[in-house]
Amino acid sequence: MATKYAPKQTSTHGHTIQINNMELYYEEYGAGADSYRQPLLLLHGFGGCAQNWHPFTAKLSEHHRLIVVDLRGHGHSTNPDNKFTHQQAASDVFFLLDKLGVDRFSAMGMSSGGMVLLHMATGQPKRIHSMVLISATSHFPDEARAIMRRASFGTMPQQVQEMYKECAKRGEEQVRQLIAQFNALHDNYDDMNFTAQSLSTITARTLVVHGDSDNFFPVDIPVSIYRSIPDAALWIIPGGDHVPIYNPAVPFTATALRFLDGPNSQ
Repeated sequence: MATKYAPKQTSTHGHTIQINNMELYYEEYGAGADSYRQPLLLLHGFGGCAQNWHPFTAKLSEHHRLIVVDLRGHGHSTNPDNKFTHQQAASDVFFLLDKLGVDRFSAMGMSSGGMVLLHMATGQPKRIHSMVLISATSHFPDEARAIMRRASFGTMPQQVQEMYKECAKRGEEQVRQLIAQFNALHDNYDDMNFTAQSLSTITARTLVVHGDSDNFFPVDIPVSIYRSIPDAALWIIPGGDHVPIYNPAVPFTATALRFLDGPNSQ
């Protein structure tokens, strides 16, 4: 449920807020709060960090004020409880947005970031204008649970290992904690348990993006999500694996902006 890409840290846009006993890190780019377009929230995948979005922030920030978050325990954000659920991460992000005075916004999420958005879009549906879900799921199928159960640093593809190491700002211990939290998700049946009925409460215009060769979530899951959300569009990328948006042949940024800034985008 992670991406395979995290460029070296180059950002000087970072800030941190306190949420109870944890620190949540975020970055801001682009047009300020007075921009007529919705602020755009960007959420990374499991094991990743805000850097996963850096290949896209320059272009996206020409159109939106960007708020790019390190989810709890990821990147610069702490997680003293050493537990991760997408529902708790959604609560963290809403806390941040409230502190920033952001009421209504658009959003994009990769994998776990998209799952966090599903919690946000069903929990406070009126706040999200439009969103892009990339390689997300409504529930964990057997394929994903098997991967989560046996995952270890040594068995990860080299690109994923490098991404974990680049994003883990507190070093090897943080990597170990994240992998343990990833393992623990394999027997969690409550966190990601969205039905067609619960997804039907989402009011955000939603673009569902998925690779047809995703090893975590078979293509019938994004199709089901698309059919369940009332105002949704579906983009299945041929030959695409998990989070296939880094392929130069995939016109992700242009397509996402066209969707986000479509009819009635203000």
